[in-house]
Amino acid sequence: MRKVIILILGFAMIWASCQMDNPNVDVETGKDELKSLELDHDLDEMELAYKDILYVPIYSDIYIDAQNQNNLLAATLSIRNTSEQDSLFISRIEYYNTEGTLVKEYIENPISLTPMATVNYVIEKEDDTGGPGANFIIELEAKNRNIKPLVQAIMIGEKGNKGFAFTTNGHSILK
Repeated sequence: MRKVIILILGFAMIWASCQMDNPNVDVETGKDELKSLELDHDLDEMELAYKDILYVPIYSDIYIDAQNQNNLLAATLSIRNTSEQDSLFISRIEYYNTEGTLVKEYIENPISLTPMATVNYVIEKEDDTGGPGANFIIELEAKNRNIKPLVQAIMIGEKGNKGFAFTTNGHSILK
């Protein structure tokens, strides 16, 4: 009986060590990268001179051959504050699937990105909830109306012994 327990514990340890870590959790703090940047206070809307809403296309899978076999992709959403002086505030990050159904809201409170800072969020390869027409809606604000953030998605995948990667850019949908 003792040998069986030791064997089971050994397999459990091997299995646990083979599990992939969540790429969005900081190894040192154990906190989700987005959650750790959330502000603990509301933004003063009167101080904000810049506001934009971006649509960012994401491909969690693509069709790659004549048999219409889809290939799963890993995707990274990257939000970059390109200002050397001003903070960028992110007040909404939402993930939608191909049908336009909200899959996930990523933040509850605004995030502050300091000058020249970047925040990334990974949609793992095995997560196919978005489908080939997935997208993010990102709402951005800043005190300086001349801020020019850069928001992109980077997708990577492989087929056989070939790897591929491509990017998409966020597009303003604010009227």
